Amino acid sequence: MSKQRLEWKVGLFVLISLILLVAVVIRFSKGSALFVPTMTLFMKTENAGGIIEGAMVFMAGVPVGHVETIELGPGGTNVTIVVEIQKKYPIHGDAVFSIKQAGFLGDRYISIDPTANSKPPLQDGAVVQSEAPFDLQEVARSAVGLLQRVDDTAKKLNEAVDRIDKSLFAQETLTNLTATLLNFRRMSEQALTTLSGVDEFVKTNSHPLSTSVSNLVLFSEQMNGVGREIREIVATNRLEVTAAIKNIESASVQVDKLVTDLQSGKGLAGSLLKDEKLEQNFMSLIDNLSLLSSNLNKHGLLYKPKVKRATSPSAPPYTGRNPHR
Repeated sequence: MSKQRLEWKVGLFVLISLILLVAVVIRFSKGSALFVPTMTLFMKTENAGGIIEGAMVFMAGVPVGHVETIELGPGGTNVTIVVEIQKKYPIHGDAVFSIKQAGFLGDRYISIDPTANSKPPLQDGAVVQSEAPFDLQEVARSAVGLLQRVDDTAKKLNEAVDRIDKSLFAQETLTNLTATLLNFRRMSEQALTTLSGVDEFVKTNSHPLSTSVSNLVLFSEQMNGVGREIREIVATNRLEVTAAIKNIESASVQVDKLVTDLQSGKGLAGSLLKDEKLEQNFMSLIDNLSLLSSNLNKHGLLYKPKVKRATSPSAPPYTGRNPHR
């Protein structure tokens, strides 16, 4: 074998080895097979979260691509991550993109979580939105703030407990509370004694009480009967009751008219009330009638008074009726 032919063989072997080495590196570093068709997606996010170029892209735990480049947006307000996805894995438009971390200190990667697959698959060059990555330091700062608020709350609770202990559990308060409980106990004992007395009274007077209740029930039944009878009387004599009420109303009207006439001086009674001379004559007539009735009661109906005559000085004065007649 010539030296030149040997060099060609060695060079060809080295070239093939280099090609295989490059293919293996591409296969295991970027997660994509050689000569496998891919599509490019532009993922927008507020914070890259420390992800690097070449990071793996997983969908449902299966590697489907890798991160090609990472570009910072204008003003540093957002980040665009260029992702290469194998075309044999269709990704629908409603899939959720997020940046996650493998373990507590593991590498960052992009996770694609399919949902209902209600939107059509993404095409090459599509722009998707990613959720903000989980920031452990931000969580730690929030936890520190939360712990500070919890500490402040605990201090306030301690102060409130101290105030309660000083006010509610003071010696004077406990003494008053003890006295209140003692009074309540005495009151309960008195109430029990009273209830016992009432119970004993009921037991010893059960028959009279039963009789009283029976009488009361009977009386109520009788009252109900009377009420029914009254209602029946009113129902059956409605016309007569109505006429009587009208007569009473008419009589009251006439009495009012008579009183009005008396006050205005009409008629004999009104004249007596208003005319003083007539009133005096009427009073004299009443007095004479009274005197006449008195004489009639004393002397009888046939009594006739005698005229007094002049008599001798020795004769006794006339004293009325002769007792010998």
